[in-house]
Amino acid sequence: MVTPSYNQGRFLEATLRSVHDQGYPNLEHIVIDGGSTDGSVEIIRKFEHRLAYWVSEPDKGQTDALIKGFSRATGEILAWLNADDLYEPRTLWEVAEFFSGHPDVQFVYGDALWIDTEGRILKPKKEIPFNRFIWLYDYNYIPQPSAFWRRELYEAVGGLDPRFDLAMDADLWIRFADRTRPVHVRRIWSRMRLYPEQKNQRLRAVSDQEDEIIRRRYLPDEPVWQRRLKKVLAKGIRVGWKLFRGCYW
Repeated sequence: MVTPSYNQGRFLEATLRSVHDQGYPNLEHIVIDGGSTDGSVEIIRKFEHRLAYWVSEPDKGQTDALIKGFSRATGEILAWLNADDLYEPRTLWEVAEFFSGHPDVQFVYGDALWIDTEGRILKPKKEIPFNRFIWLYDYNYIPQPSAFWRRELYEAVGGLDPRFDLAMDADLWIRFADRTRPVHVRRIWSRMRLYPEQKNQRLRAVSDQEDEIIRRRYLPDEPVWQRRLKKVLAKGIRVGWKLFRGCYW
């Protein structure tokens, strides 16, 4: 479990507690801080006796921090939890039980809840099973903090790509999907914060550019009208599927 952080002191303690209050015995938690100046280090020190490793030093950004963290990880199951997100109680237990009971599954994701800066629930993010057409033509709907995978899969695809600073998860998911089918479990495993200062909100244009680079690797060279038509179709299928499964409430 890797937690990258940079000046997220207002959320960091709640994030770390959501991991360690679960009491999961086989946890290897690594915190990579980018040299925060907002009191984050003092918060990390409160938990250092529970951490496998932590460091606070300048880095090249979130993806660099994650790569650094995963390079030190030794566990069989990998994941990351950003410093402003939370795990639901018993998430780690449920994930471990799932992988133990499904030795053929390499990549699994659950559902999530959107929350605000105060931790109030905004709306659910209940999802559908992985569908490549929908994922490529609509958007990356896999909730990152609710995603877990086996070490051998991460190593087989070469890990995270340092070229991506915002869509690094989307790039990793689709490379996972090139090798194995992502499995969806209808369990809420995390809470994701949504607020204006959030990196993906502030830098949406950059995120969209990275997303386009990823999709360009897979989508055929086709007329603009055809791609737009497929986007509408993919979104329609996704929304209809979510309505059928009761994902909006």
